[in-house]
Amino acid sequence: MAKQEQLASIIAPAVEAVGYVLWGIEYLPQGKHAILRVYIDHEDGITVDDCEVASRQVSAVLDVEDPIKNHYTLEVSSPGLDRPLFTPEQFRFYCGDVIHCRVTPPINHRRKFTGELLSVEDEQIVMKVDNASVIIPFSQMDKAHVVPSFKIGEQS
Repeated sequence: MAKQEQLASIIAPAVEAVGYVLWGIEYLPQGKHAILRVYIDHEDGITVDDCEVASRQVSAVLDVEDPIKNHYTLEVSSPGLDRPLFTPEQFRFYCGDVIHCRVTPPINHRRKFTGELLSVEDEQIVMKVDNASVIIPFSQMDKAHVVPSFKIGEQS
């Protein structure tokens, strides 16, 4: 996680300089090549043009700072409806919603949980999964995202 924190400290000011908020970062090293996925947000939403503007800005900063020594692909996008969750504040905002979470190591012999996010406490979340409360420490969380819900007649 230290690499993602280092990258976030470099990328956040660049994203904010062009008028967006850094939602989160995924750094996926894969042998000689890596993927750096940067999620940006804005109160008015994010367009492809917004992603292009932020991508140019982030790319320029990364070229100067050079925090990734191997080859990588930079991807800049909006978090989307199934937005990934990175921080306790983001989790708090989605209390009452359904989220999907993957953990390592397993909790109660399970690695994947989908259920209602009940609360965020200190270093963990509490979810209602299969009519039972499950406590998931942030330290064991591999990935988490909101599960979009649509009601009949709603436009997507």
